[in-house]
Amino acid sequence: MTKVAVIGVGYWGPNLVRNLVENPLCSEVVVCDSDTEKLERILRRYPSVRVTPEAAEVFAAPDIDGVMISTPPKTHFDLARMTLERGKHVFVEKPFTLSSRDGQELIDLARARGKVLMVGHTFEYSPPVRKIRQIVKSGELGQIFYLSSTRVNLGLHQKDSSVLWDLAPHDLSMFIYWLDETPTEVMATGKDFVQPGIPDVAFVFMRFGSGAIAHIQVSWLAPSKLRRTTVVGSAKMLVYDDTQNIEQVKIFDKGVSYQDPTTFGEYQLSYRMGDIVSPRLETYEPLQAEVTDFLESIIHGRRPAAAGEHGLRVVRVLEAAERSLSNSGHVEVLEPEPLAV
Repeated sequence: MTKVAVIGVGYWGPNLVRNLVENPLCSEVVVCDSDTEKLERILRRYPSVRVTPEAAEVFAAPDIDGVMISTPPKTHFDLARMTLERGKHVFVEKPFTLSSRDGQELIDLARARGKVLMVGHTFEYSPPVRKIRQIVKSGELGQIFYLSSTRVNLGLHQKDSSVLWDLAPHDLSMFIYWLDETPTEVMATGKDFVQPGIPDVAFVFMRFGSGAIAHIQVSWLAPSKLRRTTVVGSAKMLVYDDTQNIEQVKIFDKGVSYQDPTTFGEYQLSYRMGDIVSPRLETYEPLQAEVTDFLESIIHGRRPAAAGEHGLRVVRVLEAAERSLSNSGHVEVLEPEPLAV
């Protein structure tokens, strides 16, 4: 049985606590937050947990096996580093770190200490996202031409993080997960309409080594919540709408093919309009699967599906996008690496 601590129970942390308390692989949950009112709320809902306002107490506790960090992004690196230095396994919510240098340091430290290092890319555990990976890998869509994603809503504005670092990690992690490759080039544009210096709207354009291109739109300034991704291939097309309760994934047997003209002046395009199919999806909570993966990785000493290297790849793309936002140009993504199988 595994004992796990959660540091930070603001917006997302309570969901981690709930899944740990309900998971039979976790024998005890410790909750840490500097806000004692938040700890009191957690205790009222989960009387069995231990609470402390001091992170140092978590690091020093010999009976705690792993730590899940759900604090503001600027604190991720320091808390994760201290956790690993104390010989504990660590899970870090997205974004993994705010620089690739920090991310690489955590990966190196985890390897040296023989500890699990995992990033909170929850969508990699969701049934529709996993189904799309299967569809892409099966070749059903053909060669992937492009991916386009819209992730917008009204708020929630962050004080110390742009919309790029807040929302884009979801779509970037999905694209890399589906294609098994990191973008090689990025161009981004955005604007800080509400809070000076903190962009609340951003558009990111990417190129992949395979020839695929991609686009992500993220915004805290939209009249309604949209979570829609399109994947277009040479054979078929796919739409994933995360706001739908049913038929979240639809495969369109539609396409267009170009036929080389046999005589001068001919121009032939053949359009295909076939069936629309919504594949059957498994039913489970992605966060539950993510927490279970962390616990099982600790117990069995194995690599989690969303290992720290996955978080580092996303951070590298975010860094490139941020540089592009600053100089309005194309930026090469530094040190792209092949994904581990």
